Amino acid sequence: MIFHSDRGCQYTSREFAFLAAEFDVQLSVGRTGQCWDNALAESFFATLKRELIEGRSWPSRAAARRAIFEWTESWYNLRRIHSSLGYRSPAEYETALAA
Repeated sequence: MIFHSDRGCQYTSREFAFLAAEFDVQLSVGRTGQCWDNALAESFFATLKRELIEGRSWPSRAAARRAIFEWTESWYNLRRIHSSLGYRSPAEYETALAA
């Protein structure tokens, strides 16, 4: 698994590197001054905020985490079509690649 981020201090900290290593996650950071290195992640989070987060309040952090997980795993990856993927869901797109 690869975790790609910008060069924010929370992602480049020693503690984060140790945690990633503990879970066998490879860290990747964008190049300095190259904002498009993170374009896909920024687009995903903008969609998450627009479609799920904005205008809602959550009774607890755990409730928000559950909602984000469910939105990602049952809607965004499985059913939400993406024009950049030929109007297929990410799951459909990956299945087609594997065929």
